[in-house]
Amino acid sequence: MKTLTRKTGATKTGATKTLVRKIEASTPAHRDRAVDGLRALALLAVPTGHWLLGGFTLSADGAIHNASPLGTFAGLAPVSWVLQMLGIFFLVGGYASVLSYQRRKGSTRAWLGGRLARLGRPVLGVTAVWAALLPVLHFGLGVPVDTLRTASTLVSQPLWFVGVYTVVTALTPLCVRAARRLGVWAAAPLLGSVAVVDFLRYGPYADAVPSWLSLLNILPGWLFAYQLGVSWGEGRVTRRHAWGLLLGGAALFAALLLVFGYPASMVGVPGEARTNSHPPSLLVLALAAAQSGAAILLRDRLGALLRRPALWAPVVVVNLSAMTILCWHQTAMLTAAIPASYAGEVAGLVGAPDSVGWILARLAWIPVFAGLLVLIGRYARVFEAPWAKTGPARRTLAGLLAAGFAVFALGLA
Repeated sequence: MKTLTRKTGATKTGATKTLVRKIEASTPAHRDRAVDGLRALALLAVPTGHWLLGGFTLSADGAIHNASPLGTFAGLAPVSWVLQMLGIFFLVGGYASVLSYQRRKGSTRAWLGGRLARLGRPVLGVTAVWAALLPVLHFGLGVPVDTLRTASTLVSQPLWFVGVYTVVTALTPLCVRAARRLGVWAAAPLLGSVAVVDFLRYGPYADAVPSWLSLLNILPGWLFAYQLGVSWGEGRVTRRHAWGLLLGGAALFAALLLVFGYPASMVGVPGEARTNSHPPSLLVLALAAAQSGAAILLRDRLGALLRRPALWAPVVVVNLSAMTILCWHQTAMLTAAIPASYAGEVAGLVGAPDSVGWILARLAWIPVFAGLLVLIGRYARVFEAPWAKTGPARRTLAGLLAAGFAVFALGLA
């Protein structure tokens, strides 16, 4: 038995080494490993943040509802500063987009069409699958409607990000023109726009300002880091600029927290009147500026580190599964939580996230969620590939299912 175990372990180790060598050999010499590493880091921060800071309570009828340990442990807010890395994601997205845009062989329209299709296929896939699952779970397995609404909210939560990213990607040609004309300062008007809206909704005239005004922050709030990335890709961001972003962003972040009373958490906390991320507040841009400056300054060191094949291989795997990770990580957590809810409260999974014990138990659940995501990803990655064999009828059906899921998730049904 011991001999068999040793042989099995040796076989797995050999297969891993072979994969690492294969990835290293297939990586072009011009590949910017630092940018890919930053993207992978930002990608992994999304499920990690949702899995750590998202919990469930169990109602008397057996339904699960969203909750967060931040409601009890306000001191955990700095964790959200580390895990809120969407600024980095948009930064490297802008950088990669401008390089791809420069290398395009066809028209701008064809280039945009290809990039938007790669973003849209996985979103259509996850929403269509969930639309088909909802009636099965409710009528076939008796899952409460409130549980399904909670699940729909969580599944759709990362998809707004994909929607915004789609819009800013479509603006790449305009961002390139702005970068070539203004350099790093092309992002300054976006920062100013968010500052004005924040002043109106939080300042002395807040009572007279309609609630919808905050929606004006969505596009400039997330376009800010993307524009920085485009300027960086155009070679218009120097180390001096990067230091300015790091120090200026950090100073603004501290001032907004300590002087202007912005909420400390970078993610929404159930029951709180104000949130920084939906839509983005000036605090999000301050953090994005600081993170962007640090990323640009550390680029060379990170690139050198990722010359090691054993470190580079996981980065490649994560980047190849980017949309699968974004679209399906909440499904992985729900795959564990929904069945567990039938057993009552389960430490760290279903039950009020209001104790240190819950936090420790949740940390133990993280590898389980990750394993489920890997398992789901084996089948869900098909949605990332071109739908060459999918005819008009199947695409129409997928679109109708996705629309039905959207209606349910938005509470319209």
